[in-house]
Amino acid sequence: MPRTPPTTARPRIFSTSFASVYPLYVQKAARKGRTQAEVDQIIAWLTGYSGAKLQRAIDDKIDFEAFFARAPRMNPNVGLITGVVCGIRVETIEDPLMQQIRYLDKLVDELARGKAMEKVLRP
Repeated sequence: MPRTPPTTARPRIFSTSFASVYPLYVQKAARKGRTQAEVDQIIAWLTGYSGAKLQRAIDDKIDFEAFFARAPRMNPNVGLITGVVCGIRVETIEDPLMQQIRYLDKLVDELARGKAMEKVLRP
């Protein structure tokens, strides 16, 4: 039986719609007494999406790859985001898209853990 060569499958999260994960970010924050507005503020800080642009990205159900590719402005301070998400240090993730996704995860985690917004949004 011939062996098929291993494929380098793209992570499923890349093609997952941002709109399907956004409510999970909001729910995670809300369970800890934080608000949707705070989640939106984190997204705006990281990507430049805010207000109508963020809502359009949600309504258009764009995937994470397009969400980050079309981001109005990635924050120049993203390198200040450090720590562990899903057992992996975000600063050592090699794939740029996966790193951006994990940066967002990390910021929402910090918010949900009760960290002050001034500390979540690095200077």
